Amino acid sequence: MKTLVIAEKPSVGRDIARVLGCQKKENGYQEGPSYVVTWALGHLVTLQDPEDYDKKYKEWKLELLPMMPERLKTKVIPQTGKQFRIVAGQLERRDISRVVIATDAGREGELVARWILDKAHCRKPLARLWISSVTDKAIREGFAHLKDAKEYENLYHAAVCRAEADWLVGINATRALTCKYNAQLSCGRVQTPTLAMIDRREQEIRAFVPEPYYTITAAAGGVTYTWRDSKSKGTRTFSRERAQAVAGQCGQGVLTITQVEKKEKKSFPPQLYDLTELQRDASQRFGYSAKQTLNLMQSLYENHKVLTYPRTDSRYLTSDILPTIRERLEAVSVGPYREAAAKARKQKLPAHPAFVNDGKVSDHHAIIPTEQFVQLTAMSPEERKIYDLVVRRFLSVLFPPCIYEETSVTAEIGGETFTAKGKRIVENGWRELYETEGGSSGDSREEEETASEPDVGGQNLPLLEEGQKFPGARVTVREGKMKPPARFTEGTLLAAMENPVRYMESNDSRMAKVLGETGGLGTVATRADIIEKLFNSFLMEKRGNEIYLTSKGRQLLKLVPEDLKKPELTATWEMKLTDISKGRLKRETFMKEIRSYTEELIEEIRREEGTFRHENLTSKKCPNCGKRLLAVNGKNAKLLVCQDRNCGYRETVSRVTNARCPRCHKRMEMIGKGQDAVFVCSCGHKERMEKFEERRKKEGKGVSRKDIARYMQKQKKEAETPVNNAFAEALKGIRLDESDES
Repeated sequence: MKTLVIAEKPSVGRDIARVLGCQKKENGYQEGPSYVVTWALGHLVTLQDPEDYDKKYKEWKLELLPMMPERLKTKVIPQTGKQFRIVAGQLERRDISRVVIATDAGREGELVARWILDKAHCRKPLARLWISSVTDKAIREGFAHLKDAKEYENLYHAAVCRAEADWLVGINATRALTCKYNAQLSCGRVQTPTLAMIDRREQEIRAFVPEPYYTITAAAGGVTYTWRDSKSKGTRTFSRERAQAVAGQCGQGVLTITQVEKKEKKSFPPQLYDLTELQRDASQRFGYSAKQTLNLMQSLYENHKVLTYPRTDSRYLTSDILPTIRERLEAVSVGPYREAAAKARKQKLPAHPAFVNDGKVSDHHAIIPTEQFVQLTAMSPEERKIYDLVVRRFLSVLFPPCIYEETSVTAEIGGETFTAKGKRIVENGWRELYETEGGSSGDSREEEETASEPDVGGQNLPLLEEGQKFPGARVTVREGKMKPPARFTEGTLLAAMENPVRYMESNDSRMAKVLGETGGLGTVATRADIIEKLFNSFLMEKRGNEIYLTSKGRQLLKLVPEDLKKPELTATWEMKLTDISKGRLKRETFMKEIRSYTEELIEEIRREEGTFRHENLTSKKCPNCGKRLLAVNGKNAKLLVCQDRNCGYRETVSRVTNARCPRCHKRMEMIGKGQDAVFVCSCGHKERMEKFEERRKKEGKGVSRKDIARYMQKQKKEAETPVNNAFAEALKGIRLDESDES
């Protein structure tokens, strides 16, 4: 008899098959003496669409809502039906005695496998493989310590509840809004609060009144001292008269050193990466989108096998990982990391390292290198950058702290207090890992989070002693202005989604705690897709790196029920889903509440007396239905789309390309189609396609003719794809908010 193993993706399935000795390759599975390994393609089974329950739901009508099937049913996804039949065929084999679930270790991974097993009517004994990396060693150890699948029954129930709740609330509310206002308006418990956070930031920026402030400095003996208010201890004043009075009192006076204090301090390395922090760093440093970073991480995890599971919300390791540290250091001892890895191997770890905490790891530990041998030349430049971030962060926590001497000097002029600080590195410690890349620690703490380690720069101070006097100190008053809150970038938006407590309207501490513990809005696995969906639905747009709401987004927030705009809804759901996964709450109780809540939402939308107006209408008419087209800004392109949701026509007007400007080397925008296309740069440079091809041929580099042909084909395909197809896909199944976590 044999054991059937079901992986989530073909790449992982093939790795498991190789380790288990399954050398016989068949269509959709591999077989060996003791094991048969097959795989899904992400989800093979999903919840049925509304029209699958009743043909009348094909028409979107407000009077048909809410759609409330007595029992939500599943169906095989047509596009991947062939692979489902292959998996089901293996499950039916008489020589298969048990099944090992080897999908991703998490809530959605559990759902992927269980829905397949349920749809195939499998009743064979189940075991669970629960691993955080797909190296040969991890797979062997995982199969040596398989779990009883019954331990994960409640996790599966929680996953089903999440899926069904999003179906009931998301699809019904989206159809209600779309039908009532005849516009493509989607909403949900994650994407709508995310939009609301952006709107709130825009309101804060509009309401901000820049207030001038004044700082006073004194230059003497090669050192710049800053005035400090004796009462408030602040270093700025909002009164011009006060600043001028202080400067007049101290001007050209004698500066006397009253105190010199030296302290030795330590700067500790930042924590290991979870996915959100890695996405933030990649956004800030390389301009990568959250989705792009996740895709690169998936490749490093699945294809190269050099990094552990990416979709983690923990920044700590478990104690059982400690014995593997040496092997991981040996694996990264290549290229630029060889010397640092050798030093790390010599470091003696404390009995309880700060980066190890079993209590702060739920499904998966922080992202770190695996024990797999690394071939840097096999990686793309983008993969190298992500790999570099993770390896340096991993090495840094194994290095000693940076030790520096901080000198604080207090001086007096005309009865006013001035201070200066200087810092001198004593031992670089972990910071030496970042000296080769410009001294950055790679710890992107933007406004949503306080820096984890202090700045150890500052001015170089000469040897100073108490009582020293410096006549003729030059006193200067400088005026500054308070800056408004910064607009969201993808990096800071990810941080706000992870920690949305400040955007809560209630002061419920338990809800705030749950949002913190469950990772805020969405999950590490779904936030990138949610952000992409908001761009693709034209609810928000990018200008440079900054995110702005569109008119459509602002109007949607006025029309959507208030409850759906609050992070508290997710907090409430996650509290209950956690209780279900722990066996403390019955799924039937939760779903009864969701059905009642859905009915209330639809009734509220019916009663609402708002209007929706397209503010981006153009004079150009749709070639299909004759209605005026809307001008919209996609994430990387400008498009014209039909205002009629039933038509769905769209065409690309221009798109940002990888072609570089010959003057300033920025990426150029391509306007038009075919040989009539024109490349335009923000610096003012323009050239037609014919001239561009001539120049590229002379230079012998840049974008190849093949690249251009591929791009033109892609543009043609996009122009022919109805926009309503993408909209329908967004509404299919259950993924109105939290997309597939697989």
